[in-house]
Amino acid sequence: MGKRFRGDDVTTRTGSPGEGHEARDAHAEATPTGVRIEARGLCRRFGDHVALDGLDLSIKPGEAFGLLGANGAGKTTFIRLVTGVLLPSGGHLTVDGHSPASDPVEVRKRLGFVAETSRIYPDLRVRAFLRFAGRARDLSGPTLERRIEHAIGRFRLEDVADRWIGQLSKGYQQRVSLAQAFLDDPPLVIVDEPTSGLDPLQQEEVRAVLHELRGKHTLILCTHDLSEARELAERCAVLHKGRLVTEGPTATVLGGADPLALFRGEAPADPPPPSPPLEAVR
Repeated sequence: MGKRFRGDDVTTRTGSPGEGHEARDAHAEATPTGVRIEARGLCRRFGDHVALDGLDLSIKPGEAFGLLGANGAGKTTFIRLVTGVLLPSGGHLTVDGHSPASDPVEVRKRLGFVAETSRIYPDLRVRAFLRFAGRARDLSGPTLERRIEHAIGRFRLEDVADRWIGQLSKGYQQRVSLAQAFLDDPPLVIVDEPTSGLDPLQQEEVRAVLHELRGKHTLILCTHDLSEARELAERCAVLHKGRLVTEGPTATVLGGADPLALFRGEAPADPPPPSPPLEAVR
């Protein structure tokens, strides 16, 4: 293992704590939060390749929303547009009324992101890494320490808080990645393939943590795991080659005889007519 650092050795952008952190600490557990995301005619092209083609999508505040599709469907492109990493080629996208293209700072204030591949430092201890991540969000002093302890408890990291991240299982590393995303209690959290590469027990642990977050944040779950989407997402959308195939309540979208047909870009079949009342049958 490479060189190890203590928490005090980590240098990053610091400053006085941002306004509102104290109030947010006091009300984080009591007040549901979330943002609204609106995409209208959203397009993104890479030369001749169309990654997103006229996407219309609405995600409600506090909603757990699943973004589904096979590899290359456009899920990652949509996430990069929401986070401001990419600029749209056409159409409009807003996060809580702010455009990631023209007002990225305001969007990032509202955003926590958990990548498919954990972007955490193996040569830091868990608590030191969370301190590093908090300072990058302009948290400091007692507010930072309080948020670290809250995240450690929320994601059940008490037993590993002083261990090197590189020595943890993938399941625990994913919990650390989730904890850093929630340090500032953001109203929007995007989680990309949260259980990819985890064993069944680790998957169950991470999904249990995510399930507890529903209703307290707007959660975008980017996945191709149908069971995960059924368990965690209230509504979902299926993309295929940059186009929206269908969207709606998860139980309805994935409740057909062949939900994988949606991943192939096939339009959903009309739902069966409702059963007649028992009295009518008699």
